[in-house]
Amino acid sequence: MAARAQGPGPAPPLALALSLALALSVSLSLSSAGPPLAEAEAGAEALLAAAPRWGWRNVSCPACRLLFGALDLALQLEPNVARVGRLASRLCQELRLARPPVCRQAVQLFQRDVVSAWARSVLRPGEACGLLLGRGCGRWDIFGAWNVSLPAIPKPPVKPPRPPAPGSPVARILFLTDLHWDRRYAPGSPAACPDPLCCRGDAGPGPGGAGFWGEYGKCDLPLHTIEALLAQLPDPATFAAVYWTGDIPAHDVWQQSRQDQLLALRTVTGLLRRHLGHLPVYPAVGNHEATPVNAFPPPYVRGNQSSAWLYDAMAQAWQDWLPPPALQTLRAGGFYTVGVWPGLRLVSLNMNFCSQANFWLLINATDPAGQLQWLLGVLADAERAGDKVHIIGHIPPAHCLRSWSWNYYRIVSRFEGTIAGQFFGHTHVDEFEMFYDEETLSRPVSVAFVAPSVTTYINLNPGYRVYEVDGAYPGSSHAVLDHETFILNLTEANGPGAAAPPRWRSLYRARDAYGLPAAFPADWDRLIRRFQDDEPLFQRFWFHLHKGHPPRQPCLGPCKAALLCALRTGRSTDPQLCRPLRPPLPFPQIQELWRQRRFC
Repeated sequence: MAARAQGPGPAPPLALALSLALALSVSLSLSSAGPPLAEAEAGAEALLAAAPRWGWRNVSCPACRLLFGALDLALQLEPNVARVGRLASRLCQELRLARPPVCRQAVQLFQRDVVSAWARSVLRPGEACGLLLGRGCGRWDIFGAWNVSLPAIPKPPVKPPRPPAPGSPVARILFLTDLHWDRRYAPGSPAACPDPLCCRGDAGPGPGGAGFWGEYGKCDLPLHTIEALLAQLPDPATFAAVYWTGDIPAHDVWQQSRQDQLLALRTVTGLLRRHLGHLPVYPAVGNHEATPVNAFPPPYVRGNQSSAWLYDAMAQAWQDWLPPPALQTLRAGGFYTVGVWPGLRLVSLNMNFCSQANFWLLINATDPAGQLQWLLGVLADAERAGDKVHIIGHIPPAHCLRSWSWNYYRIVSRFEGTIAGQFFGHTHVDEFEMFYDEETLSRPVSVAFVAPSVTTYINLNPGYRVYEVDGAYPGSSHAVLDHETFILNLTEANGPGAAAPPRWRSLYRARDAYGLPAAFPADWDRLIRRFQDDEPLFQRFWFHLHKGHPPRQPCLGPCKAALLCALRTGRSTDPQLCRPLRPPLPFPQIQELWRQRRFC
């Protein structure tokens, strides 16, 4: 369901990281001598007593307030981070978040940045408990409302989209996202394990284990599968460009170093350059590029804890693809704009500055790096010049912090005549998010396409996409006309007597599969409405959502309602967008269903 992963089991990487952030906070309150200690110990004992049953979510509101009240005082005493880490590791193990070695490695990796971000934040005890346990335990506005300034120039009259004239040029854009190369992937290794990432280590006895080309389960991909994908592509000359929206390293987030991340960046960049030749590639920054994962401090954080080590390496690796002005903003904040061809500009956003998992935003989440205000300037310039814009990014807008997401929604509505396409990844599944006019929330103005991952994580086939867009000619709309998704069926590829190299095949073409007259926003809006009554059509979408390998449990009733709501939701936490759907489902229940199914 709109990557919003699998059911119960060992803590996935994101849950592990966030729970460790809490464990670090709890441990920090225990690490200083003086008055906070007795109260903090009482709260910690309540937390540990709950561990065998429910983990940290079962901690009571009074215990939470004791813990974070002590933490607030302890932070003023400049605690020893190493001591904090030891106590956090104990909590991680007591709470059964992961195996002891994973706990120790993860705490060691996360402790310095989490403590630093927490110490600089303005989050107070009551707000922290409201954030973690709900509004019944306190109110919080650390991520409160803020607005960017829209241009004073009135919005031009809206022109309904029209299909291009017969014979007009069509451009094909190769779209790659979430490759997640695991350099420790080992064919024959256990495909099931207690860690957040499997299919690594020694091969087990007898048949079975991880397949040569990849495996269903909590597994990422070996490099030879990614290379096989690139090698089987048609002549690069058949594509106009490549959009590549990040997440290069594997999901072993508890044991990554900066050297590991840079090796992944340079290795996969070199692979793309070798197979795609002179084809222009336009990358975006994923949340897994950093270590710790999701750690993207805004530019005002300087020194060794800044993201300069990553952005500088990206600028160096991608300097043959991007011009100097784009490299300059990439180095500054991980975003850029560039001309693709006459009449079309591209904007690559750093969506980590909207991420709910970026703990550095506890310091200040108001338009980090001024990225949205910068985007407004780029779009205003394009509007004046009569150009169209494609926006690429990693995390889809509806998965962002509320204020960021709502501001972005306003921008898309204001520049609906300029933004010709939005392209994202991150969720690992095949979906889309609708945008409507702000006045009535009924007229479709844009659609954010969310493409499936190259990786198999979790229980998926490898996949990629090709978009067909109105081509380069005077008066082109540069809009998406259709898209086609390709997969590698792992059952066939890993089977006895399978061909080598493996055969990637087309899973579906959007307009053919769903009977769309065109691929404009109104067509996708009508498709959601058809899904309500046409059950076979919806189940076909469910099959495609999971790249031809859906869960055994079908999507019915509440699952279907939550998924349709997700498709209508281009901005986060807005129940209004789902009210036209039937049967109605309470929005808190929808949100809980989303939380149960997150892949990353």
